[in-house]
Amino acid sequence: MAPVRMIYLALAIWGAIHPMYYFVSWFQANTWDIMAMVDAWHVNAATSGLVWDLTIAALALTVWIISEVAVRRNWSALVAIPATFCIGVSCGLPLYLFLRSRPVQ
Repeated sequence: MAPVRMIYLALAIWGAIHPMYYFVSWFQANTWDIMAMVDAWHVNAATSGLVWDLTIAALALTVWIISEVAVRRNWSALVAIPATFCIGVSCGLPLYLFLRSRPVQ
């Protein structure tokens, strides 16, 4: 496999595990209520700005994935969309790049 593909895969794994550590730590210290976490994301203008930044990036990535899948017919790349919204952009983007960069057969 190409070294760049492996970097994308490593970043996708890191992007899934590292942020999840902080989410799970927060849930354990507070409550397992997802709405409480959403409230914490909007505790001040800086965190609200970050939430909106990531939301817009996730939407742009989703549009890009759908438009490229429609042309390339690489249906397996659609798995990056739920990864983006269920885990985060830090997982979804490198996962999509990994899936997109697979050798053409």
